[in-house]
Amino acid sequence: MHDALTTLLEQQAPVGREAWRSWWDQLGDGTLDRAQVLALLASLTSRLPDHQTLRNLLDSLAERRPAPAATTPWEHTVNVVGTGGGPRTFNISTASAFVAAAAGVKVVKTGSRAYTSSLGSVDLLERLGIRLTSSHTHTEDTLAAHGIAFAGPYVYPAQLTRLARTTAPLSMKPFGRFLNALGPFLADLPVSAQITGVSAAAPLDTLRELASTTTTRRVWLATNDTGADELLPFATNTIHTDTGLTRTIRPGELTPADGSFGDLRPAPDPAGAAAHFLSVLAGTAGRVATRTVSLGAAALIVAAGTRRDWPSAVSLAEDAVRSGAAHDLARRLAAAPAPRTLAAARA
Repeated sequence: MHDALTTLLEQQAPVGREAWRSWWDQLGDGTLDRAQVLALLASLTSRLPDHQTLRNLLDSLAERRPAPAATTPWEHTVNVVGTGGGPRTFNISTASAFVAAAAGVKVVKTGSRAYTSSLGSVDLLERLGIRLTSSHTHTEDTLAAHGIAFAGPYVYPAQLTRLARTTAPLSMKPFGRFLNALGPFLADLPVSAQITGVSAAAPLDTLRELASTTTTRRVWLATNDTGADELLPFATNTIHTDTGLTRTIRPGELTPADGSFGDLRPAPDPAGAAAHFLSVLAGTAGRVATRTVSLGAAALIVAAGTRRDWPSAVSLAEDAVRSGAAHDLARRLAAAPAPRTLAAARA
């Protein structure tokens, strides 16, 4: 049995970086059998290990990435991603990304297909006809053209694909709790800031430690007393910054406090998810839905440095919905030409 798996199962010491390096080496050359891979994933899912084990895991993957295509950070650009879990809602963080971008913030959204929900951000984007970006260059081009980009699988370590192939035909869905919790720290993007929604299903203390030791970008974690991985106008929300400081946003402080999860329900049929999502961006899905995505967008606006005070950030976001700018942005992005067409146009 591999040392990484043995140490993980014994739970007596952190798994060191050398052990993780050996694990990825053996995964790559095919000397790890399927049973060990499944055992490791099951262990990580049933009980997320200590911060040092996870930091060593992340660092061991980061050092295997190819040389970055972008050597300088994308200034004033923010990534938004959640851990999943909590009450079922429409795709709030994706809607907030459009609203913030329509308000003038450069936004990159990372995400995945659904592990613990019925419709992940990638599933929704497919229904909207919006393409994921395929490289840093493609992402930069999309940001320049639209102010928003949805990063594709290229941002994640290739070893995750290897894990999925090794476990096949078993789906990775059973390991969604671990993948959702660690996923926000796996994406390789030169953004300057990141907002991560953390649900009650995720280990907040461990993620706060990971955020504090992330040096490539500022990572803020958003939580609330309902257990959802979003900022909600009818909940007590807390922003945990990378410096250890917190910002509490209470019901009624920035927006009216009425409303409930009933106002944030997803479309009853996934086939209607795209139309419902566009109605949220247009401001016709109800006042609570508008307030919710505006509050989420305000967090992106503040994190990016476009506004320093929350009230004006919320106002800016609400204007992006009321003016139709957020809805129009989604329509334009769906109609954008494929990357090959863009390259030909530049030539």
